[in-house]
Amino acid sequence: MDVDAVNLYGCILAIKAENNLPENVLADILIRLPLRDAVRSSILSKKWRYNWCRLPQLSLDQTLWDTTDQSICFVTRFTDIIYHLLALHVVPITKFILSDIANLGNYSKIDNLVLFVSKNGIQHLALQFPKHKPYKLPSSFFTCSRMSHLSLHHCSIQPLSTFTGFSELVKLELNEVTISSEMLGCLISHSQLLEKLVLQISSILDHIQIDAPKLKSFDFTGNIELISLKKVPFLLELSLFNTVAPSLETGEHDFTKYFESFPNLEHLHLDYHSLQLLAAGSYDIEAKLSSPLNGLKCLCLSDICLDELAELSPALCLIRSSPYLQDVQIKVLIDNVKLLPLPDDVINEIPSSFSDVTLRHLRSVKFEGITGKRPEMELVKLLLAKSPMLVRMQIQPDIENGSVETRLKVLTEITKFPRASPKAQVDYNSGV
Repeated sequence: MDVDAVNLYGCILAIKAENNLPENVLADILIRLPLRDAVRSSILSKKWRYNWCRLPQLSLDQTLWDTTDQSICFVTRFTDIIYHLLALHVVPITKFILSDIANLGNYSKIDNLVLFVSKNGIQHLALQFPKHKPYKLPSSFFTCSRMSHLSLHHCSIQPLSTFTGFSELVKLELNEVTISSEMLGCLISHSQLLEKLVLQISSILDHIQIDAPKLKSFDFTGNIELISLKKVPFLLELSLFNTVAPSLETGEHDFTKYFESFPNLEHLHLDYHSLQLLAAGSYDIEAKLSSPLNGLKCLCLSDICLDELAELSPALCLIRSSPYLQDVQIKVLIDNVKLLPLPDDVINEIPSSFSDVTLRHLRSVKFEGITGKRPEMELVKLLLAKSPMLVRMQIQPDIENGSVETRLKVLTEITKFPRASPKAQVDYNSGV
């Protein structure tokens, strides 16, 4: 039992003799305990004996399995717990969490649990299964009409043809689930109240169209050819991590118009594959978005190679098109593959492409993995020269692959760059 549980359990012991304790106060105490300790409270008095049976929130995890008799096989222990739960619980279960199911022979008992909660007003459901043994959701799962929060780990989603979505769903989190692109798009589009969407799916998806008029946050990690965000006018946070190189051909879509349907975006996080996916072969070093991202405050680009035009161009485009940026974070890709350096005439265009741009709100910049290549240095120089309100620029060079001499040379060059902000502080970790 953790410290908070000990304190709460002590409170229970101190007030157990109180006969007129309001039921809502009593329930609030028990709901803060691990389920095993809530059940143990039944020994305190006859009045407390079945209080745990009226808890609207239940969490079944490893702490519960570990407290049962270890001499009895896990399946028997689990079955016994489920039997008591189904037989004794008497109120609707609004929140149910099931995790750490590692040694269960089959999932028939889980099917019974899902059926039970589906008939008891479930609103918040979290199911987590082992990677090597995913769980196929039963038909009863798709009847949870009041579901508002759903989190699934290692599950197979194959709904009935009559399934029309979860009309009250606000938050959806899918981790390594098995689902088709078409069904995923259908599930999202039928959840018109959806505000937060988290997808971590390594299986290959072709195309997802996100139609979610109230979506505020979208976090994607996986392998996909295209993500269409057409009807997300209130989107504030977007994070896209594509785990493999995109296969789209040039001209499949227009990067400069991609963000038009969510102009209020505040936080944007892209990795190099996602950047290449969105740019789709656009190499215009002076490009601007068709509509500026006037709401964007934080831009984070991870593992990008500034010596590749396919990544440098869209990175510059995003910075140039975000006049109210406050924070920029760029992690340079450490790649052993020898690339041909960008031509000098391309790099020479970088300063002129920002001739009419001033980043008046930029206060913080962080570079990680800088090696001293010219495109990197030009971007550092540009941000120092164009940011009159800059407070701090952190630069973490590539210490593992670069020599001390090279890092000191880079530091010497950076200290000579002009700064638009008199308060700008450059923190450079030379590793010396």
